[in-house]
Amino acid sequence: MARAYMAVAVALFLVVVCAAVSEAAKPPASHPRLPPNYHMINPGSSGLGKRDQELSCADTKGKKKGCMAKCDKRCPNQCIVMCPSCKTFCMCDFYPGVSCGDPRFTGGDGNNFYFHGKKDHDFCIVSDADLHINAHFIGKRNPTMSRDFTWIQALGIRFADHRLYMGALKTAKWSSDVDRLELAFDGAPVDVPAQLDARWESAAVPGLTVTRTAATNAVRVQLAGVFDIMANVVPITEHDSRIHNYGVTEEDSLAHLDLGFKFYDLSDDVHGVLGQTYRSDYVNKLSVSASMPVMGGAPSYVASDIFSADCAVARFGHRAGITMVTARAS
Repeated sequence: MARAYMAVAVALFLVVVCAAVSEAAKPPASHPRLPPNYHMINPGSSGLGKRDQELSCADTKGKKKGCMAKCDKRCPNQCIVMCPSCKTFCMCDFYPGVSCGDPRFTGGDGNNFYFHGKKDHDFCIVSDADLHINAHFIGKRNPTMSRDFTWIQALGIRFADHRLYMGALKTAKWSSDVDRLELAFDGAPVDVPAQLDARWESAAVPGLTVTRTAATNAVRVQLAGVFDIMANVVPITEHDSRIHNYGVTEEDSLAHLDLGFKFYDLSDDVHGVLGQTYRSDYVNKLSVSASMPVMGGAPSYVASDIFSADCAVARFGHRAGITMVTARAS
């Protein structure tokens, strides 16, 4: 019976994933398109400091009135709940191209991998003729390890002659009710009211929008026909720090971004840590059977700052007839 239930659960999840992938060919909607029995919840947003949020799930057989859903410890501030079982998924489990926690990506080929980078450095994660995305890494050094613990703190996105920044502000004591997300477009702050579904639309770029998916710390950034990015600001909890020896202090909760990416018009010359996995000729050389496949070659992806398209594999602006601004950040 347990095996049968597991098979059904896996089959249902695969159907949902396939449905989500099929949507990639369509222009992004204003909200994530979830099946009717899937719901997004944001525990702790009530200000009561609770991680559990009661969710009334519709049961077609009428046997259940509701259930108590609890987000996984990897995504305590936001998750997706499947009714009526109250099974939960993190955003990084549900959306292709997602970075979650210690930078774990799901490549365009469907395989998960880690890219650790280096703290206080910027790396090209997507570079195409018309689109370039850098990620700024923060981290802590564990003296018993040969590398840093790292997380993505900010993104610098370039398209045409525009620059879009989104980042997690350095935060001492974390509260999910306080917005710690910073947004800027072409050097000017992007102000979105702190309420669910609040929306900002660019006057300069038709189709560029920012929509809050929670009152604080969670947005969906879309450029119609180009990209769809889900971003959540999350901390490293004291519990996780104690278990993994991350070194969280009272001065810094290591607030960072959990990210989900969808792309609609990448060329077959795209590169970058994540971008290369969308090429038709991409060959995955990572050990996919390993418990933690790690992508190396960090020097090929290093950029000089958050907006620079000067990494060794950069493609931005290489297409004939396209005018791009110089790489220096303002």
